[in-house]
Amino acid sequence: MYKLEKLNYSYDELEPYIDSHTLGLHHNKHQKNYLKKLNELLMKNNYDFRYTLEELPKHILEFNENDREDILFNLGGVINHNIYFKSISPNKELPSIFMNSLIINSFENYENFIKELKQKAMSLKGSGYTYLVLDKGKLKIINLFNQDNPYNYNLIPLLAIDLWEHAYYINYENKKDIYIDNLLEILDFKNANEIIMK
Repeated sequence: MYKLEKLNYSYDELEPYIDSHTLGLHHNKHQKNYLKKLNELLMKNNYDFRYTLEELPKHILEFNENDREDILFNLGGVINHNIYFKSISPNKELPSIFMNSLIINSFENYENFIKELKQKAMSLKGSGYTYLVLDKGKLKIINLFNQDNPYNYNLIPLLAIDLWEHAYYINYENKKDIYIDNLLEILDFKNANEIIMK
C-alpha cells in the first residue's frame, strides 16, 4: 500500500503564513483521507502496487472502468498535496542557476515569473491548483481543477499552489490574494531544483 509522505517540517514551522491547525488538518486529515480511499480502490482492483504514484495515470486502463474516475481523483489528491507540501518551507531554497536560466528563458526574469504565478492563481475559479510545470524543456504555469494533476498530461510538476479553500480559509477567509502573497514568502525551490537536474 502507498504510505503518507512525511513533511520536511513540523506543523508549526510555517507560522505565521500557515498555522499549525490548518497544516495539521491538511496533511493528516485531508491528504490522509485521499490516500486511504486510493488504497481501498486499488485493493478492490487486486492491484499489486507495482507502480509509483506518478506512474499510475499511465496505467489507469488496467483498472475497472467503473473505478477509474475515483482512482484518478484520489490519486490526484495524494500527488497534488505531496508537491504542494514540497513547494513551501520555513527554510526556503532559491532557484538554482539552472532553474533561474529556465525562468529567464520562459518569463524574462524572476519578478515576471512571480507576477504571472500570482495572476494565474488568482484567475482559478473554484477548487484546484496552480502549477509550475516543465513541458519539453520549457517552463509553463497552468491551472488544474479539483484533483487533476500534471502527470495526466505528461507534464513534470515542479511547484504547486493549493487553492482549495481548506488550504487557507481558517487564516485568510475569502482573502485568497493575501494567502497567495504570503505563500510566495515561503516558496521553496529545493524539490524543483532537484527534479530539473535528473
